[in-house]
Amino acid sequence: MIGPSLEVADIVRTYGTAFMERHRRWLKVQHLKVLRAIAACRTAALGGHIEQCDCCGQQVIAYNSCLNRHCPKCQGAARQKWLAKRSAELLPVPYYHVVFTIPNVLATIALQNKVLFYGILFRTASETLLQIAADPHHLGAEIGFLAVLHTWGQTLLGHPHLHCVVPGGGLSPDHRRWIARGPRFFLPVKVLSPVFRGKFLAAIERAFQQHKLTLAGQLAPLQSPPAFAALLRSAAQRKWVVYCKRPFAGPAQVLTYLSRYTHRIAIANSRLLNMSDGRVTFRWRDYAHGRQIRTMTIDAEEFLRRFLLHVLTPRFVRIRYFGLLANRHRTELLNLCRSHLKATASPLLPSTPVHLCHHCHRGTMHLIERLSPSQLANRLSGEPPEENSS
Repeated sequence: MIGPSLEVADIVRTYGTAFMERHRRWLKVQHLKVLRAIAACRTAALGGHIEQCDCCGQQVIAYNSCLNRHCPKCQGAARQKWLAKRSAELLPVPYYHVVFTIPNVLATIALQNKVLFYGILFRTASETLLQIAADPHHLGAEIGFLAVLHTWGQTLLGHPHLHCVVPGGGLSPDHRRWIARGPRFFLPVKVLSPVFRGKFLAAIERAFQQHKLTLAGQLAPLQSPPAFAALLRSAAQRKWVVYCKRPFAGPAQVLTYLSRYTHRIAIANSRLLNMSDGRVTFRWRDYAHGRQIRTMTIDAEEFLRRFLLHVLTPRFVRIRYFGLLANRHRTELLNLCRSHLKATASPLLPSTPVHLCHHCHRGTMHLIERLSPSQLANRLSGEPPEENSS
């Protein structure tokens, strides 16, 4: 398969060194690691490996991947492994996609307080879903769901929001039966939105009062309690968008959806159009005007700056599980749900993506030897290694 003609790695290799020198004052270690990993990904710098077809015996040499979670080329294998684990947890019920967004007026705070801000987003959104679902006036059940953090908008600027995938129903409070969602809707967004807004603003205000927020540079004026209170009043008056999409047609459609969202990064290589004269052009979808496809051209350094806005701190978990799907009791409660639904466990997907032989198109390629950078250089005979899909 022919890959994109332009990649984020090309932009990093061309402009990354100058960018790092010019912006070293604010760049952190994790930013530098991401840029260096993307630049080295699937090059001789990381060494390589030999794969052999189990059908025709064809051998190929491929470069190693960097496996950085912010690299556009390294998400396929990670996505497949994650989906394999989740496939066995699907229930034979409708699934809903609920999205929680934060007004732009608060998004700037997130950039200086990523762990705290995104943690509050996870906590308040999950509390909102669990609380409203447990209310007898709505569903009256204990639900479970997963939430995926996205921090970007289509133009790479900050736009923190959560994508939640929720089964349409839950266990009764005494766990003796399954309560299905109503015939018209799952949970009312007109109720979810104000509850979420209240919880989030209260949590941010509490963090400010406890001096847990970093407010430096352009945000320094917000260190004043009256100024911060004014910001919160402004945010409270904005529209807090919480929306619930139509249910998926079935478990297969849920997995298809998850494969698009769970391991997505700020921009895919397929959206890049051109790089020349210090500028980068990419595609973006204008949701405010009927989802029209538009193009944007910005300086390469501005492109890299925007890309790095979405680098998460090490060990920060951006896919989390709540309620019935929380790690502690997940297996036990899912088995109970299946018992009430008179269903069996979903079949497991293969955990390792299948890499078909490009020579015979029938066999599967298997790793037979790993090569260090020096070993790779000795093995190469003038022909470039095959593109690695991992």
